Amino acid sequence: MKVFAIADLHLSLGVPGKAMDPFGPVWKDHPKPLEIYWRAHIGPEDLILIPGDISWGKKLEEALPDLAWLDSLPGTKVLLEGNHDYWWSSLKKLRELPFKTLHYIQNNALRFGDIVIGGSRLWDTEEYSFFVPKKDFVGVAMKEKHFDPEERERIFARELNRLQESLKLMGEGKKIVLTHYPPIGKELKPSRASEIIAKSGATLCLFGHLHNFPPGSLPFGTANGVDYKLVSFDYLNGIPFEITI
Repeated sequence: MKVFAIADLHLSLGVPGKAMDPFGPVWKDHPKPLEIYWRAHIGPEDLILIPGDISWGKKLEEALPDLAWLDSLPGTKVLLEGNHDYWWSSLKKLRELPFKTLHYIQNNALRFGDIVIGGSRLWDTEEYSFFVPKKDFVGVAMKEKHFDPEERERIFARELNRLQESLKLMGEGKKIVLTHYPPIGKELKPSRASEIIAKSGATLCLFGHLHNFPPGSLPFGTANGVDYKLVSFDYLNGIPFEITI
């Protein structure tokens, strides 16, 4: 079994007018080249981790074509909610969907052989921040930036609790943590989220959310025994990242 990761697919098969083409060449009709690469390099026995921003659908019904498309591709997929996944529902409803290869992280942990996966979405925090290039998804994508600081902290604290509870359920094995928002700043200084991750015994954390940074331009790396990897679609140039663990 090989393990791959790619976040921020921003699919819009069920939402006309939300194609990602305006955001740069890597996004031009991006599901097609992704599918070609996926079918050529990822097999039915492989595991694909997708930490957030999966579909532009606001309602679950609008996201179903995107989820069906993912389900049709080879491999087992683990999905985590992103800040744009407004369609995301309760774990019970998600598990009732008619998809055989999709699995969901929501206040739980999932095991595949000796690999175990946990995590939570997280949120913006005053602890660290990133300069956001002007061509980022201005408007909808930056909506959370306008939250009142107290409300932002309330949401972040709730997500930290969800992260902690999920990681407690991981048990023994090769532990991978998924978050959507970065759990640590680019200087790799300790944060509340990174301390929870390190204490869990995980050695790898995968996240997305950050866009329009050239591949390799952000100095993420290893801190306190955890390797932090940004796997947003454009940062990977549209090619799923193969994980060694």
